[in-house]
Amino acid sequence: MNKPVLLVVDDDPQVLAAVRRDLRSRYREHYTVMGAGSGQEALNTARDLKRRGDSLAMLISDQRMPGMLGSEVLARSREVYPQARRVLLTAYSDIEAAIKAINEAHLDYYLSKPWDPPEERLYPVVDDQLDTWQAEHMPEAKGLRLVGHQWSPRSHAIKDFLASNLISYRWLEVTRDTECRALMDAAGVGADELPALFFEDGGPVLRNPEPCQVAERLGRPLSAAYDVYDLVIVGAGPAGLAAAVYGASEGLRTLLLDRHAPGGQAGTSSRIENYLGFPTGVSGSELTRRALMQAQRLGAEFLAPLEVTQVCIDGVYKRLTLAGGREIVTRAMLAATGMSYREHPAQGVSEHAGAGVYYGAATTEAPAIAGRRVLVVGGGNSAGQGAMYLAKHAKEVQIVVRRNGLRETMSQYLIDQIGQTPNIRVRARTEIERVEGDGHVERVALTSLDDGACLVEEIDAVFVFIGTHPRSEWLPAEVLRDAKGFVLTGRDLMAAEAYPRVWKELREPLPLETSVPGVFAAGDLRAGAMNRVASAVGEGSMVVRLAHEYLALS
Repeated sequence: MNKPVLLVVDDDPQVLAAVRRDLRSRYREHYTVMGAGSGQEALNTARDLKRRGDSLAMLISDQRMPGMLGSEVLARSREVYPQARRVLLTAYSDIEAAIKAINEAHLDYYLSKPWDPPEERLYPVVDDQLDTWQAEHMPEAKGLRLVGHQWSPRSHAIKDFLASNLISYRWLEVTRDTECRALMDAAGVGADELPALFFEDGGPVLRNPEPCQVAERLGRPLSAAYDVYDLVIVGAGPAGLAAAVYGASEGLRTLLLDRHAPGGQAGTSSRIENYLGFPTGVSGSELTRRALMQAQRLGAEFLAPLEVTQVCIDGVYKRLTLAGGREIVTRAMLAATGMSYREHPAQGVSEHAGAGVYYGAATTEAPAIAGRRVLVVGGGNSAGQGAMYLAKHAKEVQIVVRRNGLRETMSQYLIDQIGQTPNIRVRARTEIERVEGDGHVERVALTSLDDGACLVEEIDAVFVFIGTHPRSEWLPAEVLRDAKGFVLTGRDLMAAEAYPRVWKELREPLPLETSVPGVFAAGDLRAGAMNRVASAVGEGSMVVRLAHEYLALS
């Protein structure tokens, strides 16, 4: 197979030659560096590469070119290579245009001329973008293949597990993809054994597997390396990942657990655009990948899918019982299990869960709804990010909200993007009355909250982003919670009516410490949390210092 291509576009022959020279000097061993003298030539080259089956890893384009601006070249290239990384090469006077292109052309980065020395101003940017491309790219004909039915809840569960755990795979729909029958016949897989996972190494096929079987087959560790830990973190969202990074870096024996996958709800976001330090935005999966890699490099262990079912307090030790009966012991513990989406109460929703009704999961199911009509329920940032991602694939996306609009619940940058996306329609003052279909979603009945009128529309999938509740049911009864189930910590804990009855230490509880000494809570699970990725990261980082303080006292 040919090397992936780095395509450079500039109408100035000298600049084009200079960029190609610098790129070749560093990347020619693993990439082919090509050039184009105009935007149209670049698009033609991209189409030729696509026809040959080659991979385009990155497109670097000058902004000011006759005939077609660089931002337009980058935007139009998405139709041919949606996964390629896009970098704009600009003069200082074009910085404003570059920032505008971040939204309009889905630009990944911009570089200012001159880029000398390339070791400082060019290569670090290209390295970072290529790392991201390598993590997201999956060659068409190789790798892990999952065969199943599009409207099967079991197939959706395995797709979601693989995607959430950052495992690249190729989805093959048994009624559509012609190679499925050959694969199934060769392995003796029956239709009643789907979904089935086929491995590139030719090893045994996994038939209708559980997520833990998939993890084990892929060589993911499911057993703790030590008998006792300094810090066990339950929940690998932003708060848990931050605690794992700082815990490991500061010398604590640190274990991070999650019942499903790293990233939490933030990990499923197609684009987070207001996180500090990422001016072009960052996907939840990419932020998760970087954080997990950082935590593991520093020495933290990560195990998933492992669910904690019970916590017992044994003096200064906390004994965590896992599903299946195994036990892990730790001196300090962080609860960072965040929140879960509530089941939508409309008639027919539960019957179609995983068969056209999905909670979150926009990035998992988006490729399968190409050309279809979908509904997004909810008006928060997660709903907006999901709608924008789905709009890249679906024929039409409708956002259904009970409020008068999106302004009360969604960030302005998302509202602006939604308003500029022609295949997204916002339906305010509307709610779902029922979902209908034979084996999968086919129709949705929508009711106007203004006049009570009911309209039935042909809809292929419903993505729900409403009504979260804290995942605190696994914690022991000694951990005090508020009326909604959020965990009380620090000063909020001291204000609780039951505080004098349960807290028997001579000291006051530490910030973020629960009513059980040495058990901390951070992120969305905690009462009073800010429900922002940045604040969750801050709390997770802060817990490590508090854990040190607690361990010194105990």
